[in-house]
Amino acid sequence: MKEKKELIQWFGLLGVISFLSYVAAVVFSPLAYPGYDWRAQAVSDLSAVVAPSKMLWTQISALYDICGIVSVTILVLYIQGKLNQCLRVGIYLYVVMNWISSVGYRMFPLVDAENVGGFQDFCHLIVTVLVVLLSIASMILIMVGGYRKKQFVSLAVFATMALGLMFIGAIGTNIVPKEYFGVVERFSVMSATGFNAVLGIYQFRGMK
Repeated sequence: MKEKKELIQWFGLLGVISFLSYVAAVVFSPLAYPGYDWRAQAVSDLSAVVAPSKMLWTQISALYDICGIVSVTILVLYIQGKLNQCLRVGIYLYVVMNWISSVGYRMFPLVDAENVGGFQDFCHLIVTVLVVLLSIASMILIMVGGYRKKQFVSLAVFATMALGLMFIGAIGTNIVPKEYFGVVERFSVMSATGFNAVLGIYQFRGMK
């Protein structure tokens, strides 16, 4: 007999919708940005204030922010009394990272990818640093908590993959030729948003 899902579990699917919305924005927004080179340019260039693709990005990614935030916030409520403390703290930090990313990048969007400078771009950089640090810390805690208990090893494996992709992106952007900056940068951004989908699926399945 199939186990009946709680209503709160269905909210996990919003994490998957958030990821798909983001991927669609990354794939299709360059159509409105003449000369955009995805291999050399960052994803954030597509949503910069003066970017010609700004409007299309906003339209396609409309579900990205709202679905992602709702999904991870409800996940915090769902895991109360579940998992182990290390896993819960890791997920809490990941949720904080999502909130900082959502609010911070809306308050301080990149103004002009070609001419970075000024107070707003400095704040954009600070938000990015916080997002990166919280992402790394959350993945490490989820890995430690997940590998500690056999039931959550698969979640720890996904966290390990996400952290590995983050490091590839962080290190790669500093060592690869600038013509391929965008390629390695996408490892980082896709890993963070992809993990939203992973957590959403776990929530939908009752953290199994």
